[in-house]
Amino acid sequence: MNATLTEPLDWRTIFSFKSLLLKLIGVVCAVVAIKGFMIPNHFLDGGLLGISILVHEFYHIDVWIPLLLLNIPFVMIGFKRIGKNFAMHSLLSLVLLGVALIVLPIPAVTKDHFLVAAFGGVFVGLGIGFVIRGGGVIDGLEIIAEFTNKRFGLTTSEIIMAINTTIFLVIAIFLGLEKAMYSILTFFTAVKVSDYVVDGFEKLISLTIISPNSEMIKAMIVNDFNKAITVYKGERGNLPGTFGVKHDCDIIVAVVTRLEVHKIKKAISEKDPKAFMFVQNISEVGGGILSRKPSH
Repeated sequence: MNATLTEPLDWRTIFSFKSLLLKLIGVVCAVVAIKGFMIPNHFLDGGLLGISILVHEFYHIDVWIPLLLLNIPFVMIGFKRIGKNFAMHSLLSLVLLGVALIVLPIPAVTKDHFLVAAFGGVFVGLGIGFVIRGGGVIDGLEIIAEFTNKRFGLTTSEIIMAINTTIFLVIAIFLGLEKAMYSILTFFTAVKVSDYVVDGFEKLISLTIISPNSEMIKAMIVNDFNKAITVYKGERGNLPGTFGVKHDCDIIVAVVTRLEVHKIKKAISEKDPKAFMFVQNISEVGGGILSRKPSH
């Protein structure tokens, strides 16, 4: 039997104060984007939200109706393929969004097309990001992306971008190139903002250091900054003009947050100005000892 079908529902987590608060903040931000920026100016976004607004434009149906109806099949997919708790978080988020779209009177904020595209994207991104931090999603494409991420290893952003490219091509064909370009701007802004909200200052970065003073640097990172390290045995040297000159060395790797990396690099540079350092963004981490805690 599929493990996701036997997973017990954790109602305490689903209805926890933190989870509900994050969902409510996200839902309000999304409603501000939809009713304050996008619908009054006939703007679209990517995903099922964009399709729902398109249905609203053509048939004058309240946007919450197609938004909920289109998302139901994807919530069912999430229930079967990802987990009961994830699906319930998502269903609760969508119900809250539908209610908020009905009861919140948000006036049009601006008519400037660029501001609508930019700030509409900001509020959509805030909405998506806070809801994800609360444990759910408000666009069914994110459920498909989450499932595909687990199965094929592609990032959520990559999957959603591929799907939405098709949507934007349809917009360009039927509504014109300008509408499609503004929709792309809105979507791109939303993706960047939602990624930042989800990762925040806790975004993890891999810091690699190569130095002849490796013992001092290892002690500094572990004892002064309280960070775990991994040490590889390697060689330094082999420079142009002195290719045969090389020395055994320790290659130090530490996983740190966005804020910590600058402090650690500065401290290392002060102690050893010639230390070689480089950083790499990390899309996913698991196991080991990390300072980051899961959001849900």
